[in-house]
Amino acid sequence: MKKKADCEAVIRQLCSEYSSEKNIPMQADSQPSFQGFVAWVNDKGYGNYFNFRSTMGPMYDAETWFDQEFKQMWRN
Repeated sequence: MKKKADCEAVIRQLCSEYSSEKNIPMQADSQPSFQGFVAWVNDKGYGNYFNFRSTMGPMYDAETWFDQEFKQMWRN
């Protein structure tokens, strides 16, 4: 199991890579899919970064980081 802080750094970086590869702007008016991101991360072989200890659960935290990176916190 990986450390939460390490996973956060990698997931945030992967958000940037996902944005570039899928041509999805990291701005509030875009509507990226977290599930699409998760599938993309798993296809790239980085799914193990969703495996860390978390009070709310690793996918909840990962989606929060995703929303922050894509400026989508207004959806929550």
